[in-house]
Amino acid sequence: MTTPPYHDQRGQGLFGGRVAIVTGAGSGIGRATAIALARAGARVLGVGRRPEALQATAAQHPGIEIHPADLRSAHAPAEVAEAAVAAWGRIDLLVNNAGATAMMPLADTEAARVNDLFALNVTAPSLLAAAALPHLRRRRGAIVNVSSTYGHRPLPGAAHYAASKAAVEHLTRCWALELAPEGVRVNALAPGPTESEALSAAGLPEATVRRIKETEARQIPLGRRGEPEEVAAWVLRLADPGATWLTGQVLTVDGGLDLT
Repeated sequence: MTTPPYHDQRGQGLFGGRVAIVTGAGSGIGRATAIALARAGARVLGVGRRPEALQATAAQHPGIEIHPADLRSAHAPAEVAEAAVAAWGRIDLLVNNAGATAMMPLADTEAARVNDLFALNVTAPSLLAAAALPHLRRRRGAIVNVSSTYGHRPLPGAAHYAASKAAVEHLTRCWALELAPEGVRVNALAPGPTESEALSAAGLPEATVRRIKETEARQIPLGRRGEPEEVAAWVLRLADPGATWLTGQVLTVDGGLDLT
């Protein structure tokens, strides 16, 4: 009999007894990550802006609790950290997955859209990491930031989105060095185009979304877009409590797109 992923030979979850915060848990990679962590034994606080979507995630496993919040709100980071500690008394892992995509050619650049993009993709995960840090220090825990292939690969027509993900990758490296003496590991996952609601949420018409997805699939050497569960599996690998000597890395999981 084979042992389920992230379970030991006794079938115990390798994240058993640990507490994880997962942002953007209402869909896509965030939902898949919350479910995968819960199945591996973690207690998961799923965070997102849409209560109904979070409830759908929580319905997939009893180990998931939800906390609706707009992470751009000034008080949200502290409230999220406090909610996890109030529920389970600790924080072992923070998965900074929430983010937004914005198609914005240079000629159409608007200050408000740039500010909104960076507020969610850069400022919010920074403040949430700061709020969780005292608890992560006590547990010698881990942070996994979700970047993108386009954090280190040009994306014409969406330069500010790419720049926000480049910031996430460099924050990862800087925090890894800063927190290494305290045993807190910080890594990032850079997925390629993955099935999610991100393009529709960016306000693109469905015909445009379909065209973009078809184009991306043709560009990817493995011939298709990724599935959220495939990406979530690598979040768990970076967060694995046994990966005690891994920090400051940005792992690209994109079907080979970064090679082209």
